[in-house]
Amino acid sequence: MMKSERLETGGSTSRVSARAGSNRGISLMDLILRIVGVVGTLGSSIAMGTTEQTLPFFTRFVRFNAQYDDFPSFRLFVIVNAIVCAYFVLTIPLSIVHIMRSAARGSRILLVILDTVMLGLLTAGASAATSIVYLAHNGNNSANWLAVCQQYNDFCQRASGSLIGSYGGIVVFILVILLAAIALSRQRQHILV
Repeated sequence: MMKSERLETGGSTSRVSARAGSNRGISLMDLILRIVGVVGTLGSSIAMGTTEQTLPFFTRFVRFNAQYDDFPSFRLFVIVNAIVCAYFVLTIPLSIVHIMRSAARGSRILLVILDTVMLGLLTAGASAATSIVYLAHNGNNSANWLAVCQQYNDFCQRASGSLIGSYGGIVVFILVILLAAIALSRQRQHILV
């Protein structure tokens, strides 16, 4: 009897250490994804915030200028990406704590909630900017809006390119939330076992 009890205890200890090791791996992946999110959202914010193009019109004194802040949706996009970038930077230390303490449960739950809020915010900002970029590229015949990207090609290319990092940030948030859910479910299984 005593021998089988020892085997069971040793088996559960190895399962606990295996789960802790896999949760460390999940936390490490979370850290890497958050760093990728910082790069993507910072790049998007800078790219859109510096988007500008000036076109001459008949004379050199009369010019048409297009800047990102001419469009409220682009201003929202820059602000949202800057907020999300700052959020990613602020959550990196917590992600490092999760690597060292893989059993941290309350902070993971808090991060899932905040990550979900930031995912919604980033999706709203990216969607608003995408609609304006779409209108700039294609126009709208029903409303008599002309496609301005034929004239402001550099402006439109840069604005379109800035959307890539933002949508990358959305994918990062989805993956981070899924990883946190996996880590929390493994902790729950550990408690039940």
